[in-house]
Amino acid sequence: MPALNDYLLVSGLLFSIGLAGVVLRRNIIIVFMCLELMLSAANLSLVAFSRHNTVNGLPDYDGQMLVFFVITVAAAEVAVGLAIIVALYRARQTIHTDELVSLKG
Repeated sequence: MPALNDYLLVSGLLFSIGLAGVVLRRNIIIVFMCLELMLSAANLSLVAFSRHNTVNGLPDYDGQMLVFFVITVAAAEVAVGLAIIVALYRARQTIHTDELVSLKG
């Protein structure tokens, strides 16, 4: 069975990949997917800590309940974020972050 350190290592790698994608990529859809990857890394850490912490021999489910709420908020974020991306594309005809220099237009 993997130890807590293994889960945290994978979570840190996922978060690092997501952070690198947000900083280095120009396509706004790729940036958006990398943000979701960072949220998934945080969720993995929460589940790992929740599984590691036991109460009377049973896992403590507080972290897993928090993950449920984070996933719910992330689903709403995806709906709003994609709507904003579609609106930006219709207004500017581009999805590259370098070309989006002002919000007015």
